[in-house]
Amino acid sequence: MPEGILCIDKPQDWTSFDVVAKCRGITKCRKLGHGGTLDPMATGVLPLFFGRAVKATALMPVEEKRYRAEIRFGLTTDTQDITGKVLSESGAPVTREALEAALATQRGEIKQLPPMFSAVWVDGKRLYDLARKGKEVERPLRDVTVHRLELLDFNEAERTCAIDVTCSKGTYIRTICHDLGAALGCGGVLTGLRRTMTMGFTQEQCITMDQLRDICQEGRLEEALLPVDSAFARYDRVFLSPHQARMFCSGAVLDTRRVRHPNTTQPLRVYEGGGSSCFLGLARVEPTTQELVIIKLFAPIQ
Repeated sequence: MPEGILCIDKPQDWTSFDVVAKCRGITKCRKLGHGGTLDPMATGVLPLFFGRAVKATALMPVEEKRYRAEIRFGLTTDTQDITGKVLSESGAPVTREALEAALATQRGEIKQLPPMFSAVWVDGKRLYDLARKGKEVERPLRDVTVHRLELLDFNEAERTCAIDVTCSKGTYIRTICHDLGAALGCGGVLTGLRRTMTMGFTQEQCITMDQLRDICQEGRLEEALLPVDSAFARYDRVFLSPHQARMFCSGAVLDTRRVRHPNTTQPLRVYEGGGSSCFLGLARVEPTTQELVIIKLFAPIQ
């Protein structure tokens, strides 16, 4: 069974689950999951996890995400993007100076009101389920962080622009577009969205669905997969002897006084330190006992 990670460039108008279902058919691999849902209108980085790599999806470090978004001003919709029902239109002009000032209000730690057409739970119900019934309810503001927000392109005559956004998990790009329009006094909607980075994976690592089909027809899927431990590249490594590796894989707790390891409170990538440097799993050092404790085992149990 193939095991590893593959980044797909998600096509527009596909759901993330559409991609998984199609990839299962192409690769004949049933154990397959994805990391980080994308709206149907969005394109870009969608990591897929094959075989035992599926275990990694729940353990991925919280990373920044990066997007390229296109905006049209002078319009508001019920979904905050171009696919929704038009609520208002305005012919008010937008200048670069005014737009730059509005962008400044969306940088750093900000509060967002989740759109009604979103998967947020309120009182046990998804907001989009209520929105489809024509209902609007109060929802709490959410704290998010916009680490970087830059203007890439601006057309004053068309009142359109493109922005580059690096943000925390849970940030709604649609809402940034909506709030920029509100700050400009004319409204704004998202017209295009591309995720260029998530979970540490970038668009340069992506392949298209057609390329995946060609790879599978040529029998090259396994060589195209990224190793499981690439998902945890930000963590330090620790190497075990063959004997220690067998103990680790059998569930034993190791005394770190006999294991050379970096001084960190973060998880550690654990390897058998032989010639293959086989990735075994993730572990942490228990500070009170100085024991190496398993977080998740990826190697077969010995």
